[in-house]
Amino acid sequence: MRRPRKTIAILACTQIMSWGALYYAIAILAPEMAKEMGWRAEVAVGAFSWSLLVSGVAAAPIGALLDRHGGRWVMGAGSLLCGAGLLALSRVHTVPAYYAVWTLLGLAMAMTMYEAAFATINREFRLGGRQAISTLTLFGGFASTVSWPLTQYLNGMVGWRETWLLYGVAHLLVCVPLHLMLPGSAGGGPEFRAAPADGGDKAAAAPAGGEAAPREHTLREAVRHPAFWKLAFAFSANSFIFSAMSVHLIPLLRQYGHAAALAVWLAALIGPMQVAGRVGEMTLGRGAAPQTIGKITFGALPAALLALLLFGAHAWAAALFCVLYGLSNGILTIVRGTIPQLLFGRRNYGAISGALAGPSLVARAAGPLAVAALVQANAPATLLLVLLAAALLSLGFYLLAVRTG
Repeated sequence: MRRPRKTIAILACTQIMSWGALYYAIAILAPEMAKEMGWRAEVAVGAFSWSLLVSGVAAAPIGALLDRHGGRWVMGAGSLLCGAGLLALSRVHTVPAYYAVWTLLGLAMAMTMYEAAFATINREFRLGGRQAISTLTLFGGFASTVSWPLTQYLNGMVGWRETWLLYGVAHLLVCVPLHLMLPGSAGGGPEFRAAPADGGDKAAAAPAGGEAAPREHTLREAVRHPAFWKLAFAFSANSFIFSAMSVHLIPLLRQYGHAAALAVWLAALIGPMQVAGRVGEMTLGRGAAPQTIGKITFGALPAALLALLLFGAHAWAAALFCVLYGLSNGILTIVRGTIPQLLFGRRNYGAISGALAGPSLVARAAGPLAVAALVQANAPATLLLVLLAAALLSLGFYLLAVRTG
């Protein structure tokens, strides 16, 4: 158990740092950068959306490298690139340089964030990958909780340039050495699972969900499989909704008449609910098949949107939305990590999951920009109807995907 615990501890630390610097810090620092440089807000945030597109394009080839070489060298190189990119970001003065740096950081995202960590776990832990992924995402759920207050504090103390500089140094001094400590096995290590319950736990000795091991698909076979593009669309639609709401939720709640302070507190429920969802998956949902967990996860989002659409002016409905939204988003991260292995096998997991992640990252980048006009038009009901339709389509394609698979 020592090596699995070491691997999870390393990845938990580096995921918090990577998500904190590469994904969450921009929400606080972009306005400061735009103000000092005289840029429009769309320019500052647009570079971040561009980095997500780069990450999506790079996801499949990076996944193939992870399948071949493991996480030690790929994630180590990604942290090195991330550190160098953040150092460069602290010194940019022009828009072309700013976008060039975010291009490098988009590549670093593909090499260091969840998809890379999941590929490393599935390569290392074989049948115990589901529990290891659940454990990792439980820790990763605290990234925003750590990053937003820390970034706000550092920005107030030393400014945005030195904040990026400090994050870059931290990646070079902490994340690079930690990733180089990952196991360098040639294709799978010990299983990671808790001790069986009284009387034995036969399901723990079988692949996730207690089913027979899936046939090992190559990337080419997977993309030709009927389930692949259904699953890709299901994940993409969810990513579109989650990214759009992550940016526009507080303005949307304000449009329903909630005070600014209440809207912030309601939105703050999402982070703890993500963690709660992951804890529930590890405990209450431990014996359930991953397909069943996915059905509940994909079904919770339309229910949340419907509650907000029908009763959004009431605080209880807004709170219910944030609870269901957070639970769904938290567990969906685990589903993204486990379902591809269940349907397509683990041998080429990195390349296949990277290919699946590509459209999702594109949708994640497009979400905030695509719904901005509806938010600006003060049309919350229309916005929620659009998102509800996307959520129902996402649920339908997921159900088709697991049936086909």
